[in-house]
Order: sequence, then C-alpha cells, then structure tokens
Amino acid sequence: MKRIISVLLSLAIMLTALCVPAFAEGGTGGSGNIDGGGGSMGNATSHGSWNPGNEGVRITVVRASDHAVVTTPFDLTNKQPAAGIYHFGKVSKIQYNGGAALSPVQGGYSYKNPAQPIPRIISTNGNNNIEAIKRYFCSEYAVKLIAEQTGMDYETLIGGEYKILLEPIAYYKYEGVMIATTATEAAMYDEVVSGHLRTWMGSLTHKNLPLSMFLETADLGYPAWSGSTTQHATNSAIKSSLGLGIVRFEEQPEEPTITTYDYEYRTNTEVITAVEVSGGQSDPDNPVTVRFNILGTTYTVSNVYYPDGDSQLAWVRWTTPDTPQDVTITVSVSGPGSAQGTIQCKIVDLDENPPPNPVADDRNDSFSPSAVPSRAEKTSAQWSIWRPWWYAYWVWHSTGKDSGYWCDHGWWEFDLDRYSASLSASMTITPDTMNPTASGTTMKSGYGINEVVTARVSSSQRSATTALQNAVSYFPEFNYDSFWRLLDRVSISSSSSRLEFQTNEYSTYNRRTHFTPIWYPDGAYTVNTWVIDCWTPVGMLSVNLSDTLTISGNLWDDWHIAPMR
Repeated sequence: MKRIISVLLSLAIMLTALCVPAFAEGGTGGSGNIDGGGGSMGNATSHGSWNPGNEGVRITVVRASDHAVVTTPFDLTNKQPAAGIYHFGKVSKIQYNGGAALSPVQGGYSYKNPAQPIPRIISTNGNNNIEAIKRYFCSEYAVKLIAEQTGMDYETLIGGEYKILLEPIAYYKYEGVMIATTATEAAMYDEVVSGHLRTWMGSLTHKNLPLSMFLETADLGYPAWSGSTTQHATNSAIKSSLGLGIVRFEEQPEEPTITTYDYEYRTNTEVITAVEVSGGQSDPDNPVTVRFNILGTTYTVSNVYYPDGDSQLAWVRWTTPDTPQDVTITVSVSGPGSAQGTIQCKIVDLDENPPPNPVADDRNDSFSPSAVPSRAEKTSAQWSIWRPWWYAYWVWHSTGKDSGYWCDHGWWEFDLDRYSASLSASMTITPDTMNPTASGTTMKSGYGINEVVTARVSSSQRSATTALQNAVSYFPEFNYDSFWRLLDRVSISSSSSRLEFQTNEYSTYNRRTHFTPIWYPDGAYTVNTWVIDCWTPVGMLSVNLSDTLTISGNLWDDWHIAPMR
C-alpha cells in the first residue's frame, strides 16, 4: 500500500573479509572470507544524497581468544571529509553489540589517508570489488599501516593472537547535513528516527553499505551471511551479521560441530523468548499471527504489525521446567511474514554445585587471592512496537450529473511506540548474627556470613518484563570459580526482589549462612554475586555486584584451653 511520510529530521537534534593473510612460504598471502552484494542506488531525494566513492573503512584490532577490542578504532579513507561532518566517534561493531550507545558529535572527525589508496568499497552496480578489497587488506603494506596507526608491534599483530575487524563507512548528506556512519551506526540511527533513514536513504544505508562486506564463514561471534545480497536488510540483520570483514593471521582449525543455543535459561524461571518477524506488510487488513510450541503447549501472539520493508519482534512469556534439559521451540507464522522456525534453548540448574562443608583443620598454605571477575552486565533495554493507523483519503466517484459517492482510498500508516526497562540491584554481606565476636564489618575466619540481594525493575511495558529472579554468589576461597551458591527467592513481586543464601545444611541452627574457611588470611573477604534473569523481549538484564568484609584472626582465637584444676 502507498505510504506517505512527512518529516523534518536533523542530526543536530540528536546531539548524537574474512580475509586470512596467512604468512606462507615466500611472503604474505591468504584466502578471503569477505563477500558482498548490493545493486542500484535508486534516486536521490531532497532528504539525502550520496556520491559514489565517499567511503572508508573503520579498523579495529580484536583479541581472538575472547573477542576483546584491544585498540582504539581508526578510519581509513581516500577522501577528506568536511570539517563539520557529524559522526559517532570511534566505536566498533563489537562495542555496539556489547551495549555501547550512539554518541553523536559534530566536527573533530579524525581519519587516515593511506599513501596507497584503498580500493572501491561500496558497490553501486552489484559488482562488488571483493577480491581487490581482500588483496589490499591482506597485504603487508596494509597490515604494517594498521600496526603503526594502532601502536601495536607488527610481529605481535601478525602472531596469531589478534584479528583485524573491518567495517565499511559511508559519508553522505541526510536532512541537509553531512554524516559519517558505519553500517551498524546507520541501523542504530534509523531506529532512533523511527525508520526514516531507511525510507529516504535505504539503498545506501540498508543495502549497498551493509552488503559491501559480510562474512563467508563465521568468526569473532558473527555468523556467515546467508540472506539476500540484493535486497534491503533489516536493522537487526545489519547489527548482527552485515557490514564487516575480518583479517586473521593463521589458519584456524575447524571447529567441532556443537549445538548452538539461541537462549540459555535457568530451571524454574519465568523467561521471555522472542523472534523477529518480517516480510511484506502486516496491518489490520493482513495481520500476522505467531505461534510458539513449547513443551507441548502452543502460545499464540496475534496482531503482529509492521510496515513493508521493516520487522517486528514477537515474544512469549513462559516458565522453564524444574529439571535441566534442552528445549526446542517451534515457531509458525500465518499471514504475510516469516520468522525463525526453531529456537534452541538450554535449561541449566545452578543449584548443583554448592561449596563443601569447611572443617576446623582445613589448610590452604598456597592460597593466593584472585581479582573479582567482571561478569556480563546489562542494566537497561529498549524495544519498540509498530502501531498501525488508517490514513483516510476520500475520493469522489461521479455516477452522473449531480450524483455520485465518496469512497475512502486511504492506506495504513505506522507509528513506532518505544518501551524500555531498567534494573538496579545491590548486595550486602554481614557477619552471621550467631557470630559472638564480630564487630561491625570485621570478623574472624571460620564463622559464617549472611547475604541479602535486593533488586528493582522499572518498565514502561510491565507485561513484557519479568521480575529479577536469580542471583549466584561466588567466593574468594574458590577463586570465584569451582563452587557457588544459588540464592533463595525470599520475596518477589513484579518490580522488586529480595534474595538470600539458602539454608545451609551444615549449619547447626539452620541458618542462611556461608562459612568462611578458617585458613582464610587476614584482610579483605569479597563476595561476588551475579544478579540475573530479568527478561525482556530483547534479552536478559543482569548486574555484577560485590561486597567486602574484613577478616582479622580466626575462630581458634576465641577458644581457651587450660588444664583442669
């Protein structure tokens, strides 16, 4: 159906391959894992324009073992972008996918013009320059340039422990101002402006830019692209799979075939499972219905709406079983759209590895304390729902002199309603009240401690957000590994939660306690707690917490042994 959108947007308002250069005998060489697609740019509009060749590549060095970004990204381009160009700083796709937000800036855009120009990156005719791109970024010249720009030692960079992430950049005019974006930034910005960037500049921002580079084989946590190479891509597809190439410096062994899980859940936990629906247009005249079949029960989500060329998340709340297992969810869609057909879920039980009972003659003379780990944190989430509304367009149909009738030839328009959720949490550890010699936050080793975790969830769509349900505590005597305690849900409502240690089977008084080892050295005793399982349509919210007591002396100091008189 015809859609009319009249908007005036400004960035100022917001102010905001795999190529494998294996070093073979006789020099530098390798095979490529960059591919690309694209096609016609369509026609420029009054809302924006782009000139072919106004492009570059963002370059980031990434550690292969844990996908950590180890250098500040920099941009390589043959052009000299305008001094006042808008941009979003130097942030990589990995950092955005890890939770970084868009942070717009006007001016101050830094870049490097190489002595050997980079090849054409963004195709406008569907004939991508992939082989030339591979040769350039797999060359010794390019790798040495990257080492120089990032400050890395060249031999270290090519030693096999690091990879180079490439992201195509476009410089284009949108709503009267010049802007520089990677494909990921364009997709994120399109979400900010309710899809209008895609409407006016989609041939660049949602087709030729993201399809100029994608992976042939999965790497760095990103999948190989198997979707269309000629059609506009959705924002979620761009963020998850497009607009990137990777350079590595040794052939990687083939990964063993393992089950890939879409979700990992805990037992007996209320969760949210979502799929993205796209294809055609879903409106009240042609609605989409999504059905989730989970453990023999079918959950139906009706009236999933979205405009042509876009998509919408559909989700269901359900409670996981109380035993660990793999669960396969099947998804069926009726109406004009389609979605992922199966979802693989791993259900785990975290209550299976509590610490052993400490005894009075325990020793650990070689103990060395470990740093508190940095576990995953995500304290806020945003999602949106397309809301259709009818745009009435009345047309007079004449049936003769002075006679006729009015007919509504209108169409469906869409507004984007935005929702969010946030999680805040805190923890406190204290000496157990049965400890006779504790003073404030100081206690002797060998006695027990108590813990209280409190959490609050705020959401603008309560039906799409669960409470905070689980917390797992790790202890310094086990180097925050090996053993842990799953906390009890003492009280939970839709917005607040209180969790404490489970009753300790080794406690004489059935206390909710954890016994510190008698050998623990004097000094700080820090407990680390990962607060998890607050679910939203776009994933789980979590917080990494810690609190500290001071150990001074041990339980034997409170005993006095003397001969009988």
